[in-house]
Amino acid sequence: MTHKQLYQNILRKQSFLCVGLDTDIRKIPAHLLHEEDPVFAFNQAIIDATAPLCIAYKPNMAFYESRGIAGWTAFEKTVKYIRANYPDQFIIADAKRGDIGNTSAMYARTFFEELDVDAVTVAPYMGEDSVTPFLCYPDKWVILLALTSNKGSHDFQLTADAHGERLFEKVLRVSQNWAADDRMMYVVGATQGKAFEEIRRIAPGHFLLVPGIGAQGGSLEEVCRYGMNDECGLIVNSSRAILYADNGVHFADAARQAAQEVQQQMSGLLSCTIISNT
Repeated sequence: MTHKQLYQNILRKQSFLCVGLDTDIRKIPAHLLHEEDPVFAFNQAIIDATAPLCIAYKPNMAFYESRGIAGWTAFEKTVKYIRANYPDQFIIADAKRGDIGNTSAMYARTFFEELDVDAVTVAPYMGEDSVTPFLCYPDKWVILLALTSNKGSHDFQLTADAHGERLFEKVLRVSQNWAADDRMMYVVGATQGKAFEEIRRIAPGHFLLVPGIGAQGGSLEEVCRYGMNDECGLIVNSSRAILYADNGVHFADAARQAAQEVQQQMSGLLSCTIISNT
């Protein structure tokens, strides 16, 4: 999926919502545990309920890997289901991979050739040769961790060097030599507030994948005020607030309502920021 196609989907759906499929078998409704594949059954219902309201899905690989072969099977079935039924959706494997070159090449093969996702999250801290194997696929995206939403992000990512450049700023600046904004995105947590202004000064045209809305307390309005560009440039993720809006037999209806509330807020923010500039 191209940069232009992503933007067109955002305008068409009036949404830049990504639904995070962080599916925990210990949290899904009890009646689904009788299904042959409870995780896939849950995902299928969530996808059917929310697909008209979002532009992307982001399965977090830890939730699938924790279940071994059964989890990998559920993940693969989920990707195939989205591809077959909702081909306009952007699929992100939230894997946070990154290793020496030949190992990264195997990770890239796994997600881009075998599993056919659109993008994978990558940790940049082993440098260029750990990232470039993911960039060998011209129709796929790398999403680099830049400034994350967790409290521990302050331990390293905000540390400055002797010239005053913070680590996340160096990641943004140096990595733009590896790929342009049609191949690379950045993870920036919704809890980072005005830091989006600084990020936009360094990376004005890149899409930002923004976790931390909802359960983690990030403000969608603040993210848009400081981080939105003329082509939106945001893919905002919500996971728990949508997935677990209800734990009964009507969980999918509750998920749809939760997603719709976010989409309606996004539509208003798009109208104020994007459409007024066109």
